[in-house]
Amino acid sequence: MKELHVTVQRFDPKKDKESRYESYTVSVNDGARVLHVLHAIHDTIDPTLAYRYCCSSGQCGSCAVRVNGEPVLACMEEAKDDITIAPLNLPVKRDLVVDLLPKIEQIASFRPAAGADTKLPTKEEIDAIKPLRDCIECLACVSICPAMDVTQFLGPTAMRQEMRLALDPRDTGDRVPDAIRDGLFNCTSCQACYKACPKKIKIPGKAIEKLRALANQRGFTLPRHREVAALIKETGRSVVRTTPTFMEQVGERIEPFGPARATVGFFVGCMYNMRQQQSAFDAIEVLKRNGIRVIIPHDQICCGSPLIRTGQLAITDSLRQRNIDTFQSRGIDTVMTMCAGCGSTLKHDYETPFAVLDINQLLTKYGIEPPARLPIKATYHDPCHLMRGQDVKEEPRQLIRQVVDLVEMPSICCGSGGGVKSGVPEEAAALGKRRGEEIKKTGADIVITSCPFCEFHIASHTDKPVKNIMTVLLEGYREKDRRAGKK
Repeated sequence: MKELHVTVQRFDPKKDKESRYESYTVSVNDGARVLHVLHAIHDTIDPTLAYRYCCSSGQCGSCAVRVNGEPVLACMEEAKDDITIAPLNLPVKRDLVVDLLPKIEQIASFRPAAGADTKLPTKEEIDAIKPLRDCIECLACVSICPAMDVTQFLGPTAMRQEMRLALDPRDTGDRVPDAIRDGLFNCTSCQACYKACPKKIKIPGKAIEKLRALANQRGFTLPRHREVAALIKETGRSVVRTTPTFMEQVGERIEPFGPARATVGFFVGCMYNMRQQQSAFDAIEVLKRNGIRVIIPHDQICCGSPLIRTGQLAITDSLRQRNIDTFQSRGIDTVMTMCAGCGSTLKHDYETPFAVLDINQLLTKYGIEPPARLPIKATYHDPCHLMRGQDVKEEPRQLIRQVVDLVEMPSICCGSGGGVKSGVPEEAAALGKRRGEEIKKTGADIVITSCPFCEFHIASHTDKPVKNIMTVLLEGYREKDRRAGKK
């Protein structure tokens, strides 16, 4: 047995005007789940505690709650000391019980064909449906979707169901227009729904992007997205050239200041090449200082992420092959990315003969020369395609803490991904505004991030300087050199 201290969010509509938090100490067995803690509170301390459960084995979704802000199934999540248990971010009926019915009623229903017209699915169709059919309707994904907070988007599980039905030949509904009506192009591809899903259904990749591809085949792609596709087809880049590019100003091979500890190929990405060049230059200086030889093939092109995310797949195979051939022809066995979207795309949408590492992974792997500490309080914005798309969360923080004081803020989408900034700018602005409000709460002097799209978008929604991690590290090195010069 062990003793745990937990805090539970309580709300009784008959007594309370707003929710309150109550603390409890309970004794539970080693390995107890959150549900066991709730049972212990109910059975031994407060029988008025309201919570929902049924199967207690992760199959029904009834017991979904938030633990320390993250959606989980109470029956599957191990209970730990000093946790906070709260309801999902849905209308609360009482305590931890939320009203699921309005959202579940919005999920599309199967429309069967009549009698002899029924066509049974093939094995290929069944295999395509399989990744989408395990939903237990816990609505964890709905409770954490940022787009649903600021738009009329019906949400991830509604899109999952639309795609599941679109794949089933027995269904007679026209699912693509339905999905567009319900907000198909409002998803920012932040992956929060996938990470929250207890069944790990990859809704953005397996449902939303596939629905967008079907929409594209029928001419429903948003005009701005079509413009980006045309630009990539014409120039190989998703961003218009307005100034000399990063690659026009550097050679293909950049040697470190001292002995080379590693050699990497640098996949620059469109934004760092065409618009956020200074961040890329700063990164090169940091890499040189830390013994990393950098190979920058000048014939690399767009990774294809803007096309994949918006369902425009006509030339994505040729983009993939061009980039793979470009790096492979130079004998590169490790490709480094700075752009979170490019890194996630190379890791998940390519089959590469080389390893792909984000720059934060690379530098923490080899270790860095300690920079001077700067008298600055910073907050860090987790890029969605880095934290969720690549599971890179601690490495940036390890680097940041070496140079400035770090104050955390909630890891929420800034609104710049999934084609939303270009296609649904009002939604991107609303999410950016929300991100700016969280930044202000931290009292930080600067905002640090590790994605060019986040850098560019957040800068228009905060009065604080927005800097790349590599820029801040370089400032630490320059301060270190300045201090050494005074000695």
